[in-house]
Amino acid sequence: MQRTSGSPNKQLLVPARYYVRLAEILPRQGIDLRAVLQTLGLPEADLQQPDARIAFADVDRLVTHIVKAGAHSETGFELGKLLSVSTHSVVGFGMLSSATLEGSLRFVARYFRLVMPSFRMRYSSGSDRSELLFTPVVAMSRACLNFHLEAIAIAALRDAEDLVSGRRPPCRLTLSIPEPAHVRRYRALRDVECRFGAESGPFVKLEFFGNLRAIPLLLSDPNALQVAEERCRALVHQVTGVRRFSEWVTMTIREMGDGVPTLQELSKMLNLTTRTLNRYLEREGTCYRDLAGSVRFELACERLAAGNMSVTEIAYSLGFHDSANFARAFRAKAGCTPSEYRRRFGAAESR
Repeated sequence: MQRTSGSPNKQLLVPARYYVRLAEILPRQGIDLRAVLQTLGLPEADLQQPDARIAFADVDRLVTHIVKAGAHSETGFELGKLLSVSTHSVVGFGMLSSATLEGSLRFVARYFRLVMPSFRMRYSSGSDRSELLFTPVVAMSRACLNFHLEAIAIAALRDAEDLVSGRRPPCRLTLSIPEPAHVRRYRALRDVECRFGAESGPFVKLEFFGNLRAIPLLLSDPNALQVAEERCRALVHQVTGVRRFSEWVTMTIREMGDGVPTLQELSKMLNLTTRTLNRYLEREGTCYRDLAGSVRFELACERLAAGNMSVTEIAYSLGFHDSANFARAFRAKAGCTPSEYRRRFGAAESR
C-alpha cells in the first residue's frame, strides 16, 4: 500500500510504520493524529497497513503541521524511544539473528534504505571504537530535519540496548542540531555523553567505546540471518529500482561501510558466477576494480575529512593491509598523501 502526493515514480517513499506510532505520543500533548491526517488528506487506515509507505513530502507536511499545532520539542525523542528492533520488520529480524553487536550494526547499515530511505547510515570501526553516522539524502524543512535527527538518534540507542539486553558499552552521541529545550532528557541517558551544535552537518553520530565484535547476541541464528539477508536483498531491488549492475555494485560497496567486498562476495549476493558478473559490468563499460577503487577513494576522503579516525584505522577499514599501501593508492588518486589531504580540508573548514 503506497500513499503519495503525486506520481509514485517521482516520490521518495518511506515506511509509514514509524509515523503511525505518533498516535501513542500526540494525544498526551492535546493533538489528535487522526484529525491531522484527515486535514492533510492521508487516510489513516491506509497508513496502518503492514507494508504501507508514504511519500516523504507528506511526512514533511505531517511534521510541520504537528509542530505548528503545538507538539512538544521532544516529540522526535519520544518517538525514537518507542522504536524497538522488531519495529524494523525483516531488517530487525536480521539484526536480532546476527552473531555479534557489530554484525548486527553492519547488517542494518547495509539495508538502512529499507528502514529510513530518507537517510543514509554508515558504520565504521577501529580497534576499540565503532561509529554510526546518519545523514539525510533528501531536502526537508528544518522542523522535519530536527525531528528525524532526534528520532534516529534515540532509536539507535534503543536498538543497541535491546540487542545486548542492557550490556551496551559507553558511547558518545553527537547531533548537529542546537542544544534542545529538553536537553535534560539527554543528560539522563545512562553512559551516554551527548554533544550538540556541531559545525558540520546535518548528521547524527553515535560512537561506541569498546570492541563490539566481542559482544555476542543471545538470539543469534545463522539460518535465520541467511533468510533475512535474502529477503532484504530482494526488497532492496524493489525499493531502489536499480537496473544496472554497476549501480548495484557501487551502492553495495558504499553501504557495506568497512572493508570493500570482493568480486566473489558480490557475485554470491547476486547468485551469479564471478565471470558472469564481470561480463555484465564489461557490457556497461566498467569493471569491479574501477568501481571499487572509486568508492574506496570517496570513502577515504570522507573519513579523512571527518577527522575522527587515524590514517591507519581508515586504511584497515577500507581493506588495506597496511597504511603504506593505502597512502600510495590515495596519492595516486588525490595527488597528495592522506595526511596532507586531512590538513588541507581542516584549513579550508576553519576559514
